[in-house]
Amino acid sequence: MQVTIDDLGATARVVLTGRLDIAGADQVALPLATVSGTKNDILVDMSGVTFIASIGLRHLVSAAKAVARRGGSLKLINPNPVVVEVVTAAGLAQMLPIERQA
Repeated sequence: MQVTIDDLGATARVVLTGRLDIAGADQVALPLATVSGTKNDILVDMSGVTFIASIGLRHLVSAAKAVARRGGSLKLINPNPVVVEVVTAAGLAQMLPIERQA
């Protein structure tokens, strides 16, 4: 799992590439927690994520809750259909809104 963070002022764009399984979740845990503690809004570019496990969802939910406490939001950008299906099946589509961007 590769993690790239672009600082956009009050917003951060987090680009994830690879598998968000247990090993990938270990790699995103600290960067995602750090960003969620300092930014109002987070855009998580999921276009490069090929697989997501429950531990990956857990880290995304934790970050979403952290920014929501401050009135912000976390959005998943351009996830592939497999990721959309997992997020929807887990009942997290409202907490982790999905957006399509060019």
